[in-house]
Amino acid sequence: MAGDGLILVVDDERRIAELLKAYLERSAFKVICAATGREALAAFEQYPVSLMLLDLMLPDITGEAVCRRVRESSSIPIIMLTAKADEESIIKGLSVGADDYITKPFSMKQVVARVQAALRRSILHAPPNTKKLYLKYGELELDGERRLIIKNGVPLSLSAEEYKILCLLMSNGAKIFTRDEIIDKIKGEDFDGFDRTIDAQIKNIRKKIGDDSKNARYIQTVYGLGYRFIGEEGVMGNGNSSSY
Repeated sequence: MAGDGLILVVDDERRIAELLKAYLERSAFKVICAATGREALAAFEQYPVSLMLLDLMLPDITGEAVCRRVRESSSIPIIMLTAKADEESIIKGLSVGADDYITKPFSMKQVVARVQAALRRSILHAPPNTKKLYLKYGELELDGERRLIIKNGVPLSLSAEEYKILCLLMSNGAKIFTRDEIIDKIKGEDFDGFDRTIDAQIKNIRKKIGDDSKNARYIQTVYGLGYRFIGEEGVMGNGNSSSY
């Protein structure tokens, strides 16, 4: 797969940033680099960034803070670069809106492959079978044509993968999806992370749509199985959305 798009590499270790830039440019990507969180946000505002490689340990503001700021206005794929390999640290990063993670030290070829995979599954170009989909469950709306989730008339700021997960659940009625099924449909066969990634993203979605796991109105945890969408459906458009 040839490179396409502008990649923003955010890492204060100059050697790592230069190596990432070199390997990505060999795959035909355009690359800009930032060494601090503030530089990253300035570059994001100035350039049409397609994907961000984001180190979580930056000298000024944290990578998590950068991720939150980006998620206020964009659903571009964000891949965390982290020296913290423990599961809880990774879950924390995913919970603020990152789509994937790579732990240091890493193979440069692996990074390129993960970037290519993230762009392939990105919904910056919406799947054709959801473009005309419109669903409304009480205060919550899914507008597939505009690629928006709306609550009480206000569009919500979801990451690309958060949108896809919610779209998958909303458009399949009360069907229960296991974590592995969600991974297969949203992240694809090339995903090599762990299934708690889905738990973190579901938790983030619930927070954004105002849902409560203990008294769910929208996303219900089916213990031992996975997740399903619940709620009384008010309006339905084209429901042909079984394939992601």
